[in-house]
Amino acid sequence: VLAWGLRGLRGSVRAPSLEVQCGGQTLRTPPITDLSTNPNFPINAFLLLLRLPAEEEFVPPIRLRVLDSRGFGYRPEVGQGCVRDLRQFCCQPHGHGHGNFIPAPSLPFAAHPKMVHLPSPPTATPWAKISQGGPRAGTRAGTRVGTRAGTSPQIYSCELEAVPEFEGLQDFCRTFPLYQPGHRPVPGEDSVPVGEFKGLFHIYPMPEVPEVPPPPRHCQQLPPSLPQKCLVRVYIVRAFDLPPRDRNGLCDPYLRISLGTKTLGQRDQYVPNTLEPVFGRLFEVTGTIPLEKDLRVSLMDYDLVPPDQEIGTTTIDLENRLLSRFRAHCGLPTLYHTTGPGCWRDQLPPSQALEHFARAQGLPVPEFSAEGTAATFGDRTFLLSHFESAPPGHPQPGVPRERLALHLLHSCHLVPEHLETRTLYSSTQPGLEQGKVQMWVDIFPASLGPPGPAVDITPRQPQRYELRCVVWNTRDVDLRDTNLAGQRMSDVYVSGWLDGLEEQRQRTDIHYRSLSGDAAFNWRFVFSFLYLRAEQLCLLPRKEHFWSLDQTVRKVPPKLVLQVWDNDKFSADDFLG
Repeated sequence: VLAWGLRGLRGSVRAPSLEVQCGGQTLRTPPITDLSTNPNFPINAFLLLLRLPAEEEFVPPIRLRVLDSRGFGYRPEVGQGCVRDLRQFCCQPHGHGHGNFIPAPSLPFAAHPKMVHLPSPPTATPWAKISQGGPRAGTRAGTRVGTRAGTSPQIYSCELEAVPEFEGLQDFCRTFPLYQPGHRPVPGEDSVPVGEFKGLFHIYPMPEVPEVPPPPRHCQQLPPSLPQKCLVRVYIVRAFDLPPRDRNGLCDPYLRISLGTKTLGQRDQYVPNTLEPVFGRLFEVTGTIPLEKDLRVSLMDYDLVPPDQEIGTTTIDLENRLLSRFRAHCGLPTLYHTTGPGCWRDQLPPSQALEHFARAQGLPVPEFSAEGTAATFGDRTFLLSHFESAPPGHPQPGVPRERLALHLLHSCHLVPEHLETRTLYSSTQPGLEQGKVQMWVDIFPASLGPPGPAVDITPRQPQRYELRCVVWNTRDVDLRDTNLAGQRMSDVYVSGWLDGLEEQRQRTDIHYRSLSGDAAFNWRFVFSFLYLRAEQLCLLPRKEHFWSLDQTVRKVPPKLVLQVWDNDKFSADDFLG
């Protein structure tokens, strides 16, 4: 039994302890001395010997009881839970196959995510790499988009904890909800948890013969259970599929980030009149994990008169990401850069990060050669030439030792540099989806030193362009009118505008009495427009009504429309083509 700690209990609980009951046996943990300063148990690993039936369908459940220690020996029950389906916790004894929970490094010749080569953007900025996938990128579990200068983050179409290969980020400990004792659930309604138990169970057979020594216990190499202060960087890229909140069928979303008692985000920084806002915002907040472990990202709808309506909220368990062996607190970039937009932002360089990972998983520390082109890790020798067939073409590639260490970290199947798509839910109606948000989170413990520079994801701004179109002449134009002599003729002129900017329509002078369909003008149109070069779209900001407070921005493909007309004096002009 791994009893890590208790979370979310109400303030009146003083010194809680845990009882684990299964198969007629009871395990009691020592109480937590001060829940407000350290919600983890002083002793975390326990052994409970049971006699369980061989048939899995007859295995009893595990019952959890949380008791509080108060004066005069009074120990009220403040929470309870039940864990069924114990097959998910069955494993082999430690040191027999699956007991080591450590992915062995493998050569990188296995199948990798499919690479899609796209042309490089005009400037190699982080936002250019992120936005390659589009607002709804990643229809599968994960898609990686590559560029000539490098590769962009892996875009997941779901939450990071929902990616199958990361085991829900609960490989170290799981979260078990605790409910009010004696509370009878109302049919059709979900019970509200009063707290959480962080822990894990390992069920494995013991030798029947007394002479055979018992196998080594699980959960003997645990990280420090003391709270640690961390810097949390929250990157919000964009949101989409938001429900309308205003009468015009749109909403004015802005961000609100909450961690513990700290709240970030200003209501005046909203994106007006859209259901697919692009934020490109970075929030930095400090917190003490696990005292402040739940990061809440909320989207609010700005209203002229408060209070604002909540659009949706998603909650991220930072403790699971910090404790997971998949190293989910900071994604691994594909390349190692010492400077530039893709500069290494983790606290530890790849070689130190690999050593830290090896010690945390009980592996021998890797040994590098003097040149840094070879390393021994996990009873295997790896060469840099196995990963890089040619010298790196990107600038500032770093020393060979760091590049090889980064390749070994990727071989351990850790969390890569990513962009996750999280579903927003309504706080008043749990389970009701309210759109999605694309983001990622970096967690930096203060004990490991200062982090690297933050990633600048500020959205690219459009530039003002001017289109000049010269109309020289026309040829073989249809003749619609008849002159006094009975000859076919047309009074030709040309009209032009940019698609979406019809109010900037311009026209040439009139070439009167064209008998052959030929007309000469030597006329120039000049159109001014906003153009986003990276996305190759024109931006059209305008107010829909005269009473609208903010402009609505539309993005349309750049398209020039030219029309040829026949001018008429006393009737509507004829359209020629």
